Amino acid sequence: MKAVRASGVRTPKQRAGDAAEQAACAHLAAHGCRIVARNVRYREGELDVIALDGGVLAFVEVRLRSGTRFGGAGASVDAFKRKRLVRAAQHYLVERYGAGKKLPPCRFDVITADANGVTEWIRDAFAAEG
Repeated sequence: MKAVRASGVRTPKQRAGDAAEQAACAHLAAHGCRIVARNVRYREGELDVIALDGGVLAFVEVRLRSGTRFGGAGASVDAFKRKRLVRAAQHYLVERYGAGKKLPPCRFDVITADANGVTEWIRDAFAAEG
């Protein structure tokens, strides 16, 4: 769950993250995707954006970085984060489609952003393993 101060006011970092997610959704929509859900939270992790790209369900991680000192936004999706995203996506699919329904093709994307908006859309950024 995103932290909110007792006053309900979001921090500058949270507002920047919100703006990056909004820019990512606008970018996806401009490229023909339909936003299905945002900020879907499970104990296993959070899915920033879920979008339909044609017939493919894309689980999109939005990464905001101010520089490339530590490898940039794309490099920040490490093995631990990927595992959490895969688990959250599995939970979503079970919840949404249940047993017996045919699952759509799925992929994991990463959208990187900076203060100026979306910088890169990495489709099929990684695969669910195991």
